[in-house]
Amino acid sequence: MTNSNIKAMIMAAGMGSRLEPITLIMPKPLIPVMNRPLMDILLGQLHSIGIKDVISNTYYLSNQIIDRYKKNNLGINFNYIKETELSGTAGGMKKCQYFFDEGEDFVVMSGDVLTNADIKQAIKHHKESGAIATIGVKQVPHEQVSHFGVVVTDKDGYITEFQEKPSVEEAKSNLINTGIYVFNYRIFDYIPENTFYDFAKNVFPKLLAERQINTFEVNEYWNDIGTIAQYKQSIQDVFNGVFKIEHSKICDTNLGSYICGNSKISPTVRFMGNSTVGNNCKIGEYVMLNNCIVLDNAEIKTGTELSNCIVVPSTKELQNRRIKSNTTELITV
Repeated sequence: MTNSNIKAMIMAAGMGSRLEPITLIMPKPLIPVMNRPLMDILLGQLHSIGIKDVISNTYYLSNQIIDRYKKNNLGINFNYIKETELSGTAGGMKKCQYFFDEGEDFVVMSGDVLTNADIKQAIKHHKESGAIATIGVKQVPHEQVSHFGVVVTDKDGYITEFQEKPSVEEAKSNLINTGIYVFNYRIFDYIPENTFYDFAKNVFPKLLAERQINTFEVNEYWNDIGTIAQYKQSIQDVFNGVFKIEHSKICDTNLGSYICGNSKISPTVRFMGNSTVGNNCKIGEYVMLNNCIVLDNAEIKTGTELSNCIVVPSTKELQNRRIKSNTTELITV
């Protein structure tokens, strides 16, 4: 079977609460990276290796995802389901079972992952192993393991144990689950109908007992955009050339760099560090932006100076809301 026959799923139902207030106005898969929705990037990667049939399970702000991709120019045959209640990672995939071909393999990716992992090689490795499940894993510094689900493998790459966010002292490995999977259709035999079911808690323990979970190592770039800090880091990684995607031209100034969508920006605006400005924005005179992300439809008034901010357009959901994190201030204007 060629990659053109393999289908894929992007999991897109999550609420993205750790990315509020951004996710109060858009679902997590549509958060822009260099003014490109994250899901555009994922679909483009799948298309580049010949995968054209993709399904997503949607739930939160589902119409935004459906409206964007039901008529798209990405070369993808986009399908979707609308969940009326959250079903868990495995439960959501079970509802998409009808889409996949019996007996065949398919790819599943989290909708909040930014990566250039070699999916083509992952599929090849999965087929050679004969396992029901193959999970993308990545090495992280030991001091970071407590933020992730850790996997322990044997010499052949089969998983022998999972540790959910262990302490540094308890961690038996520095390999983490990346949220990139290749499954065989047989996995649906392990998931009941109409039941909240999770990969890590409910499905993988069963497969573990049967030695049916193999791994492939992700040596390429990978970032789980699950928090504001990780989101900001992804933008900086693109500016700094750590991760490469197609994006608008980067404009350089004496003090910094920026990219800009179709927006009105006064020629007196000063850009410092690395900043992005979305579409339909209005930025007044003598504004200073230092390492900022300005989302679509935001307006910044004359003389405003912002550093390390994400600027979100004011809506009724965000009226007068101002939130600080350790490294970022999120402002509605």
